This record gives sequence, C-alpha cells and structure tokens, in this order.
Amino acid sequence: MAKTLKVGVIGVGGIAKTHMPGWAASEHAEVVAGSDVFDSALQAWGAQHGVKKLSTTAADIINDPDIDIIDVCTPNMYHSELVVAALNAGKNVICEKPLAPTPEGIHKMIEARDKSGKLLMTAQHFRFQGSSQAMKREIDAGALGDIYHARSWMIRRGWIPARPGFVYKKNSGGGPCIDIGVHILDLTLWFMGNPKPISITGVAKAPLAKHEGAFSQWGLAPVPKDMDVEDFASAFVRFDNGATLILEVSWLMHHNTEGEDMQMWLYGTEGGSHWPKSEILATNYKTQQFTNTQLKLIADKMEPHALECVEFARCVAEGLPSPVPAEQSLQVMTILDGIYRSQEAGREIRLDE
Repeated sequence: MAKTLKVGVIGVGGIAKTHMPGWAASEHAEVVAGSDVFDSALQAWGAQHGVKKLSTTAADIINDPDIDIIDVCTPNMYHSELVVAALNAGKNVICEKPLAPTPEGIHKMIEARDKSGKLLMTAQHFRFQGSSQAMKREIDAGALGDIYHARSWMIRRGWIPARPGFVYKKNSGGGPCIDIGVHILDLTLWFMGNPKPISITGVAKAPLAKHEGAFSQWGLAPVPKDMDVEDFASAFVRFDNGATLILEVSWLMHHNTEGEDMQMWLYGTEGGSHWPKSEILATNYKTQQFTNTQLKLIADKMEPHALECVEFARCVAEGLPSPVPAEQSLQVMTILDGIYRSQEAGREIRLDE
C-alpha cells in the first residue's frame, strides 16, 4: 500500500482554510501538524480538524522527520525563509502566492529546491478552474496561433483587504500588485506560454487609499491611514518573442463591478480569446466571416484552492513535476517587481540592465 504523505500547515488562518478541504479529499495525503504565531487560533484550528501536533514555532513542524509536505500559508514576507528552511529539511513544499514578494526570494527557493531534490509549487489556484483548463487546452492546440498581445486586469471597487497582513509592506511586500495582480498575471503568462519579459513600464501608487473616509466593503472597515502600499498599478510589458501585455490591477478603483472584475483578452495570429467567458474569436478569410466559439468547459472537480492541494499531493506521490514550477513564478514576480522599479525610476526598466 502506498504511503500516506504527512502534511504540516504553517499559518492556519485566512487562506489555509481553503486548503483544508483539498487535503481532506486527497487520497495521497493527510494533515497531521500545524503552526501559527497565534496560539489561540492554532488551538481552535487543531480542534476543528482533529490535528494534535501543534506548535507556535514553525521550525518544530519543518524539522519533524515524520512530515513529508509543508504547506506555507503565512503573509508574503515570511514565505522565502520558511520555504527555504523546509526544502533544506527535505520537505516538499506548496506555498501560497506570491511565492516570494521579490525575485531574489524566489531565486533562493529555486537553489534550495535544486539542492534538496524536492518538489516546490506555487498555489496559483486560478489555473485549476475548469474555464482556465479549457482555455489552456485550446491555446496549446493552436487555436490562437502565435499570441502577440494580451490585455489583463483584476480590479475591485472598494474591496481592499484592510488588514495588517496586506496593507503594510513589512508584511505583504506590496499592494494589489502582489495580492491580486499575481493571479491574473500568472494566468496570462501561462496561457501565453511563459515568454521571457525583457522590459517593463509601470506605475504603482495610492490615489484613493489616502482619501478621507476611504473604506473597504469587507465589514465596512476603514483603510488604515498609515497604509504604505499602492492601491493601483498598471504596466506595459515587452517579451523576448515580440509579444506585449497591458496589465491593470486595483483594490479601490471607481470601476463598474460588483466586487471584482477579472478579465483577460489574448490576441493571436489565428484568433483571439476572452477569459473567463472561454470564448474563441476567429476569422474565416476565404468567406470573410467572423466566428465566435464558446468552449465546452471542463467541469470543476472541486473548489480550485482545494484542487491545487490534491494535485500537489498526487505529483509528490507519483514522482511528477510541479504543477506550477517556481521558474514560472519567477517570471511573474520579475514583472511585478519591475513595476515598482519603473515607478521609482520614472521610466521603462530593461530587465537585462
């Protein structure tokens, strides 16, 4: 009988709650340990899930010889140190997005992964949605031809996570760029085949967060006046294959949406597409007619946050590659970091500088 992989979760609040159904559904893994700096939250989580091995010190979980997988669900700025420590301890690691808030942090993770020979995955759950899987299948089959341009945005109207883990750079590393931009950018690059970015022109600023009376629709919470990350960012990106991308992200924009608007347009030599509509737009040049085709969606097996955990455990158990390789997350973070660098410099940033 195949061994059941033992999982330790670090950071049991927030996003970890979406991972637990996946671990429970996995035929390859089970959660046996947890760690969090807040003992009361940790004890409550342990009681809820029947987990008895609990510690407020992450190293106790990381260095436990019985644990095979570490699931890192802490605020962004703590990812790199924990992931590297876990890999050095011989654990396979799944880490919430962003893998690290800087390219340097991801480089350290890749080095530790290569030395350990273990698996490392970024929890980019949008890749696991049925609409994403259907679109990726069509693109890989050549429906769009060569993709030469993309437009992507993830915009909220007043849905800022007004909590310390998100609005202070010491914890998050950045604002919506890091929080939600990482989602739509990762998905866009994945659809495009992960071309190499070569230059970025970007802006990152907070035009609305400092407004008197600024608030979040999450519980009508006020936006902290000492928030030090952006609430809006945009970028124009060039790639080594000649393709380009326009990216926009915001927590607070005056945008006509109920909560969140996440969209992507891809334009190729043989067709275009829209996600999440999962629609392919093509041209019949012989008949001079346009066609819009709605893709048959792949049914969601379960909520994507849960499915990513199931898939990671399966890949570890079967010796398969990481479902979301760190190198692809490095491309994402190189662009997001480039936006901040471009904002600071007031000009285009060449990534070979």
